[in-house]
Amino acid sequence: MAEFTTLIEDLAVSMRLGIHPHEAAPQRVLLSVALLVDYPAAPAADAIDEVLDYDRVYGGIRALAEGEGFALQETLVERVAALCLEDPRVREVRVRSMKPDVYPDARVGCAITRRR
Repeated sequence: MAEFTTLIEDLAVSMRLGIHPHEAAPQRVLLSVALLVDYPAAPAADAIDEVLDYDRVYGGIRALAEGEGFALQETLVERVAALCLEDPRVREVRVRSMKPDVYPDARVGCAITRRR
């Protein structure tokens, strides 16, 4: 058995996220994902079909951001985690969202870990 962590760090998307009237317009959100992935063995053929294709995760996150939006960061990170866990090889996923422009002196965010 081989265990790898696949990372997507600080993916910047513009999306509707929030409960306040001024958040009806899209705002910048940073998303980070760490996927703990189990493989039967370490990749031997240096081929994408041996491992999790992070393009699918990246595209799925982009599609969520382009949708209708979310009121809560908690809902957003749950949806990203569910997307990642669609691949049965993913044993654990950590998702973090961050709204960097809410306050001039702080970023606000939410993080979760989900396991099989």
